[in-house]
Amino acid sequence: MPELTLAELLWSQPRVQRRGPRPRVELTAIVAAAVRIADAEGLDAASMQRVADALGVTKMALYRHVPGRGELVALMIEAAVGSAPVPAGDWRAGLRCWADAMREGMTRHRWLAQATVGGRLLGPAELSWFEAGLAALDGLPLSAAQRLDTLALVSSHVRGMVQQQIAAHPERTIATLLAGTLEQRADEFPQAAVAFAQTAASGGTDNAYEFGLGCIIAGIDALVGQAGGQ
Repeated sequence: MPELTLAELLWSQPRVQRRGPRPRVELTAIVAAAVRIADAEGLDAASMQRVADALGVTKMALYRHVPGRGELVALMIEAAVGSAPVPAGDWRAGLRCWADAMREGMTRHRWLAQATVGGRLLGPAELSWFEAGLAALDGLPLSAAQRLDTLALVSSHVRGMVQQQIAAHPERTIATLLAGTLEQRADEFPQAAVAFAQTAASGGTDNAYEFGLGCIIAGIDALVGQAGGQ
């Protein structure tokens, strides 16, 4: 049987199993094992060999289902992104719902922030997220390309915040570590000294995600207002 292409793996129904002995491992088990490893140790740890070891099979047994690691990562993304949200309310609430759901998923599977970048073939699950996001913006006086650019902007913000917050409360941590240094060298870094001092004084609350998302929505709102939309 010819090797499946990435498009077939992502978009086609599983083909009928060839004749012969039943394989020791199924594709769904391979993908699930890879996701578990990536969740625990990061994307780079989910090599073909590690997945094979986790399943108790040889690496060659995996190639019966997946041509290579690139295809495996694509299938992992499809499994991890889950179902797209169903935004409700006006476009502002819908876009926030979309962003919050993406943030939740990327926080649960932090390797997604690394894996979902660059030009690549999207599968139906991931593409459904674009469909949901574009639908939330439908009706605004924006072109389809501008709506897509809006989603790119929001997803970049979400991805950046998730990557920044691998450690809990990064702003609080930075403020604490720099407190003594900035007190002594405030004349060299006056803006940073004030900003981090205020962060520490407020309890170190990290609000960059909400602040950034609010700015993006406000910017789109202003653009829509200029175009005479709602």
